[in-house]
Amino acid sequence: MALHASQVILAPIVSEKSYAASVRGTYTFRVHSDAHKTQIRQAVEQMFDVKVSRVNVIKVQAKPKRRGLFKGTRPGWKKAIVQLRAGDTIEIFEGAQL
Repeated sequence: MALHASQVILAPIVSEKSYAASVRGTYTFRVHSDAHKTQIRQAVEQMFDVKVSRVNVIKVQAKPKRRGLFKGTRPGWKKAIVQLRAGDTIEIFEGAQL
């Protein structure tokens, strides 16, 4: 399946753990469920003008949820952890106040 770079990378994941990893040059993104490592690498390099050294992909499994008598499931999704070449950075947290 041919996906455009903006369709592959859906959103950055902003959490304490991902913010701490960004200091080391590792960034976490929510990605399209059909995207593979090569597409993710090309999309990050194209969108942010950096060089990627490593991509890890994790499938977050669907979770059963319940609210009173109603049962359902939260949908599963795919997460990519991208390691950049030394010296490259992505300004995701630009303007964040700590």
